[in-house]
Amino acid sequence: MEKIKILLADDHDMVRMGLKTYLMLEDQFHIIAEAANGREVLDLLEKSTVSEMPDLILMDMMMPVMNGVEATRLVLQNYPQMKIVILTSFLEDELVVEAIEAGAVSYILKTVSAEELIYALQGASRGMPVMTGDISQALTRGIRQRSTVQNEASQLTVREREVLMLIAEGMSNKEIAEELHISIKTVKTHVSNLLMKCELDDRTQLAIYAHRKGWVSQH
Repeated sequence: MEKIKILLADDHDMVRMGLKTYLMLEDQFHIIAEAANGREVLDLLEKSTVSEMPDLILMDMMMPVMNGVEATRLVLQNYPQMKIVILTSFLEDELVVEAIEAGAVSYILKTVSAEELIYALQGASRGMPVMTGDISQALTRGIRQRSTVQNEASQLTVREREVLMLIAEGMSNKEIAEELHISIKTVKTHVSNLLMKCELDDRTQLAIYAHRKGWVSQH
């Protein structure tokens, strides 16, 4: 049986060494390369010949220079047939959603058993997602939360969204009126509508609300 060629990507040498040592005991796997961050993954793939190309990348989530999600997205843009498994210590709803959206076949925690890791790698090599119950629940929660945020945002008009963004940036009604070339009275109407729709009491709460929902771009 032809071995599954794996590229290990993790910024901790000891983690890579442990994974490599264990997986090399399995006849079905061959560790073909290692990388300490997402940028190194892309560089290795670019330099690889057809015979050197991995079948699967076991990718850490949090790495310097380029993280696992960004690397996954870029790898699959250039090598759409590549199979990627995210292996991480972080069980956060949004991270799980981002990894799967980026194209990862599976998302597994570093606390999984050796048998579960092997099963996930075997499945990924065939394009079959393998997730533990806690990961599946996190994915479901993350998707539901995004849907809720999108629904809330869709209830606001374009102008209300503009006013909300400017409130979140600390602008007064007068400054917002000047920025949007509308009257102060119109601004006050939009603020009142925002407070009603968002079920909040004052401008400060509106600003906090916008930031918490991730509707304000980070500068």
